[in-house]
Amino acid sequence: MLSPITELPPAFLEKLSLLLDETQLEQVLNSFSVDKPTTFRINTLKGSIQDTTDELRSAQFNLTPVSWLPTAFHIPPDQRRALTETDAFYQGRIYIQNLSSMVAPFLLAAQPGETVLDLAAAPGGKTLQIAAMMNNQGRLSAVEAVKNRFFKLKANLDQQGTSMVKTYLTDGRSVGNKCPEMFDRVLLDAPCSSEARFSLLDSSSWEHWSTRKVSEVARKQKRLLQSALTSLKVGGLMIYCTCSFSPEENEHVVNHLLKKYSSCVSLEPIELPFSNTMAGITHWQNKTYADALTQSRRILPTNIMDGFFICKLRKHASC
Repeated sequence: MLSPITELPPAFLEKLSLLLDETQLEQVLNSFSVDKPTTFRINTLKGSIQDTTDELRSAQFNLTPVSWLPTAFHIPPDQRRALTETDAFYQGRIYIQNLSSMVAPFLLAAQPGETVLDLAAAPGGKTLQIAAMMNNQGRLSAVEAVKNRFFKLKANLDQQGTSMVKTYLTDGRSVGNKCPEMFDRVLLDAPCSSEARFSLLDSSSWEHWSTRKVSEVARKQKRLLQSALTSLKVGGLMIYCTCSFSPEENEHVVNHLLKKYSSCVSLEPIELPFSNTMAGITHWQNKTYADALTQSRRILPTNIMDGFFICKLRKHASC
């Protein structure tokens, strides 16, 4: 009988074996079989952390706080359904979201009163987190190109009580030209091949994956990242991230931007409050990337977190 791991696409497994060392590879492959805890955030726009956690604990939920993010908690997998049936869930006082997805807004660190762009926003988890961090003060623009995902985004924003978010059904690749140097901070959680969401508990999670799809999304990511940079003010900060392991969607895309706009943008170091990470790579399949790519980070999946790639860019001059 075949090992469950061998159900995954062979080309994907080969890529992982080239990218990771033996220990990391075992960790990542094991994570695909784990029924992970359910992580969620308290929505401080609708209630206090203390009141909401007291309510959930009274309802017998086994809450474990996340040390580095005061609004985040996780519960055992078997309590997920019950959580989705609580008043806190229906009233938008909590939002279920993978812990790795909370890292990007955490690093973006948007402040009340700023002008911020979420360039590929649906279904809205990161947008909501940013709005709460800004305490509904300032301007937050959320862009989504796919119609059904756009309306899901709007529904989530309405449920969670955001009053300062403006939503736009448009292709993110056009935003830079429409809104040049308008935003203090930009988040681009780019559409990707979603490799970090593969699960051996759900074979549909990888059924659309192929090396061709990776190449296709990488081309789109390059144009989205260029648009994001154009929309960013001089001095502004941008976060680029994906839920993919592939260097083609991560270091390769960022390196393309750095090479094209070396005079106006640079990578900044990232400090993360957990250790399951590896530095970005500078060599991949006969390609060499800028040394600065080592300042990006690949979050390796654990029994709680999904995999993720993330980097922080600063714009120094008009491009």
